Amino acid sequence: MDWTDVMAPGLDVFEALAIEAYESLPEEFRALCGDIRFLVADFPDDDVIKEMGLESPFDILGLFEGRGLGDLATPVTGEMPNRILLYRRPILDYWAENEETLGHLVRHVLVHEIGHHFGLSDDDMEAIEAAAG
Repeated sequence: MDWTDVMAPGLDVFEALAIEAYESLPEEFRALCGDIRFLVADFPDDDVIKEMGLESPFDILGLFEGRGLGDLATPVTGEMPNRILLYRRPILDYWAENEETLGHLVRHVLVHEIGHHFGLSDDDMEAIEAAAG
């Protein structure tokens, strides 16, 4: 591949990678999320940085916001749908420093954001990633 004219993947490419990665996950795992939206931003906003006590906006690759499937049975007025935020610049930085494909890294972030939100163990998340390919 000639990298001379290649630009870093933009927000739209990251969104497509997230959707593709999500669709490759086992159905039982995706069911935990209910309806979910994927959002991509270059960095977390200042509120996220402050709430999570981050030293740098590069300290977080993604974030799950929402409620689990069991909690969705009781609707809350004005509630937004579950969503996963992917932070493009921190992911690109991590990608540049490690030997992983970008697609694998995005899938890994998705699995871990969903898994941590629902209290899954690292072993459970590794099994889910393995099942996704």
